[in-house]
Amino acid sequence: MRRAALLVPLLAAAAAHADTLTVGSKRFTESYILGELIAQTARAAGADVEFRPGMGGTAILYEALRTGAIDLYPEYTGTIAREILQGGARASLDALNARLAALGLAASVPLGFDNTYAIGVRAAVAKRRGLRRISDLAGQRGLRLGFGHEFLARRDGWPGLAAAYGLAQRPRGLDHGLAYEALAAGEVDVIDLYSTDAKIERYAIAVLEDDRGFFPAYDAVLLHRADVPRRFARAWQALARLEGTIDAVRMRRMNAAAELEGRSFAEAARLYGTARAAPPRAAGRDFFALLFGPDFWRLTREHLVLVFASLAASIAVGVPLGALAAKWARAAQPILGAVGVIQTIPSLALFAFLIALVGAIGTAPALAALFLYALLPIVRNTHAGLEGVGAGMRQAAQALGLSAGQTLWRIELPLALPTILAGIKTSAVINVGTATIAAFIGAGGYGERIASGLALNDTALLLAGAVPAAALALLVQAAFELGERRFGWARKALAPAKV
Repeated sequence: MRRAALLVPLLAAAAAHADTLTVGSKRFTESYILGELIAQTARAAGADVEFRPGMGGTAILYEALRTGAIDLYPEYTGTIAREILQGGARASLDALNARLAALGLAASVPLGFDNTYAIGVRAAVAKRRGLRRISDLAGQRGLRLGFGHEFLARRDGWPGLAAAYGLAQRPRGLDHGLAYEALAAGEVDVIDLYSTDAKIERYAIAVLEDDRGFFPAYDAVLLHRADVPRRFARAWQALARLEGTIDAVRMRRMNAAAELEGRSFAEAARLYGTARAAPPRAAGRDFFALLFGPDFWRLTREHLVLVFASLAASIAVGVPLGALAAKWARAAQPILGAVGVIQTIPSLALFAFLIALVGAIGTAPALAALFLYALLPIVRNTHAGLEGVGAGMRQAAQALGLSAGQTLWRIELPLALPTILAGIKTSAVINVGTATIAAFIGAGGYGERIASGLALNDTALLLAGAVPAAALALLVQAAFELGERRFGWARKALAPAKV
């Protein structure tokens, strides 16, 4: 009976999650906007919707869909064919669905536009070098190529393009949201584009002809779990009405609203039903309005959970590990070496590894990564604090008849506590900063704004994420220092008076 009572809230939580349509998006402007449009359309139909924006690239979104972390997201047929199904690029939607069915997925609701990859060159460079087609790039020395990181790794990106056109240049990787500004500043000469990008005309970019037909059609569709139309019947009927209603002109209009006018992704998505007027000149966004926007408390809550849940786990594991390293000489080097090696792993690489290991994206792998990163200062400081306890104190404890465990608990750990707390403080401050990267795998927090700001190259939005993260780090450090002072005063007050 008691077990049944404990299961009730768990089953209720699972049922609530099952009734929520979870929508994801990739980390570039158009995907943010389409994700918002999908979420708004489903909510208008009465569905309970959770939108998880900017979760990462194709691999992360596909893994999230496959494991049920999300129910659907906007995708492109060429990406499904080459990156997800690892097949040819010219497959029809029916052919794609025949293969997706085995994965429990489906692609539906063609939105009406093709957003293929393209290669763009600074107009002045294209004119000077006579560049009109991608094949003209072959043999061109001195050209500086800057491509998005996902484009550099995709089969339908640089590797395939270089092979198809015989290109020997070595491009540098840069975030897609920064590519246009890098091109305008003359830092690079050639970048990858999306054909519906709003900035192509603004920056007077010459789009090279794909004269060998390398890039396939990238028709925008909804990629979803196969049971979504049944589980969310009313919402799906509303989403199905989006079919064929967004052409390239309308999509560029919505992209321009976010990239050139400074509107939020949600506001840009609301332009779906408006006239296709040309966008006005770019307008800056108010920093303080962004900083204390409606998402502020949600992001703060998510960031605090990421930081302190992982920190609590690190303390629970790190202090015993440090004590073991101090008490057992043979274990010291392996333990200290292992936590040191973990600290050297790049954050995104560790997140990607943990996604594969945990079989999920979002909070779970993010907490695991932050837990691992927080171990080093706690373990090392616990080891150093215990090593610093004088042999005389241990001998005195033995003379009083205390066991080894009692000596550790009653004498050594209290004496080492200031050093241990210093390590915990260091881990907490590090976690505040590292937690911003967790947004790149859909874990939320202040990094969500930073990811959006990178996608738009919006300095105000970047600062709206970076400033509260920095402020939180300072608050955490101040709180620990205040605690250390009060702890010091308490120790002095409890110390026996000298006679």
